[in-house]
Amino acid sequence: EFIKLAGGAAAAWPLTVRAQHSTMPIVGWLSPQPLKASQHFIDGFLIGLGEAGFIEGTSVTIVLRPGGGDQSLQERATDLVRRGVAAIMAGPPPAALAARRATSTIPIVFTSGADPMKLGLVSSYNRPGGNATGFHIQFIQLVEKRLSLLDEMVPGVSRIAVLVNPANPNAETIERNATKAAHALGREFSVFKAKTDDEIRTAFAGLVAWRAGAVFVGPDPFYYRRNAQIATLAARHRLPISSMESGFVEAGGLMSYGPDLTDLYRQAGVFVGRILKGEKAAEIPVQQPTKFEMVINLKTAKAIDITIPQSIMLSADKVIE
Repeated sequence: EFIKLAGGAAAAWPLTVRAQHSTMPIVGWLSPQPLKASQHFIDGFLIGLGEAGFIEGTSVTIVLRPGGGDQSLQERATDLVRRGVAAIMAGPPPAALAARRATSTIPIVFTSGADPMKLGLVSSYNRPGGNATGFHIQFIQLVEKRLSLLDEMVPGVSRIAVLVNPANPNAETIERNATKAAHALGREFSVFKAKTDDEIRTAFAGLVAWRAGAVFVGPDPFYYRRNAQIATLAARHRLPISSMESGFVEAGGLMSYGPDLTDLYRQAGVFVGRILKGEKAAEIPVQQPTKFEMVINLKTAKAIDITIPQSIMLSADKVIE
């Protein structure tokens, strides 16, 4: 009788677990970036979900669909919809747009460097109106600040090269803002365009021939995925490089200044938690980042014989030794 009872309980337990999991909300993660490059964003996102009361594996299931593999971004978005997810966390604009094409009803939370109104993701910032809301990262407005920091860090440089992706919808605005800032600083300025790996190599050959003293990397998701390639080329030619995203600095670039993206994804996790609790994406206002960070690679500075001013060191949020 004991064996029968024990056996019956053991058989019933998995059914109970399955019943619990069947009612657990599923959240999809959609990104053009590979898993390794997205991990710190995912970590921040899970922290935000936890703050909202949802713990992965206990009260929510996360289905990751990062970049890479054979499936296109649109196929991965469609797959998440087919799985019946309760919400989709969609990173840069390509992911958000793919998710929007895949569904007009499942809530989407985005992080977008482009204007979400111009992209058609929302009808207004205060009342998005559709099934998407999230964060607008105003990268192009930080161009002047980043150039000023780079100028302070390498004051002897007279020529600054700007790397711009011509496929970026904000390319002209980035170029215009950078030109204005460079002229205000009294620096010579030249734009080098690249939208593929080969074109990045060609651009570096061109800016080296132009005798650039520093490189300013325009904000672009493609460049973030190529941070190791760009940092390696900069190191090879002993060029100080400034980026918006700290991944460049971790890969060997000199400095970065921009939104703390890990914290931004934490906030996005809180947004998704609010939606899982019943709030509508249409009624959650689009927000902007509230936390910014400057990261410096001191090892790189020493390798290219640059002495970081004390004022910059004291302002840095993180220094890589």
